[in-house]
Amino acid sequence: MSNFLDDLFNKVFKSSEKSPMTHKENIVLKAQEIEEVKAWMNSSEGREAFALISKSYHFKTIQIEERPQIHVLDSKYAKGFAITYDDPLDEKTFSLLFLAFAQRVLALGYQQVSLDRKMEEINEQVKVTDKFYFKPPIKSLAENELISQLFGNVSIEKISVNNQPNYLKVLATFYSDRLYQDPEPFDQFLDHLLETTNDGQN
Repeated sequence: MSNFLDDLFNKVFKSSEKSPMTHKENIVLKAQEIEEVKAWMNSSEGREAFALISKSYHFKTIQIEERPQIHVLDSKYAKGFAITYDDPLDEKTFSLLFLAFAQRVLALGYQQVSLDRKMEEINEQVKVTDKFYFKPPIKSLAENELISQLFGNVSIEKISVNNQPNYLKVLATFYSDRLYQDPEPFDQFLDHLLETTNDGQN
């Protein structure tokens, strides 16, 4: 009887006693990690990975599915894409792409605002989101000069569920304030991000 009551008590009060776990922390990349990703971007393996993503993205825009699967994100104030973790990507390449995209955003003159990791318990699964956030550089302006927002604010996310890679997301969000210039064309941002002929640092 005691076990029965214990089980019943646990079922009834489990949801109210246990709140979902959430934790957020800052991440600092080591110099060695940055050097490794820069070397990878210049390697044939790195160039092949960028070419693969570029091909999948452009096929997606004409309604043809390639692997890895790409999701195009397009709204009035935000543009971007998500890459599903899928063959022929592996965990190492997935993580390197996340860091490489960040290096290419920095090469455009952006300032890194943050790099953090958020862990959440959702429906008895653990979701981990590593996220870079970038803003255009602040520059002194002449009188009545509008502020350049480049391609907008940029975020890059790497999402894992239960320690398994899930997807990467790159998103540029735009200012609609009259103090800002219109954002530069997203296609130019994409070309820079997925460049395959060099490391994107020029």
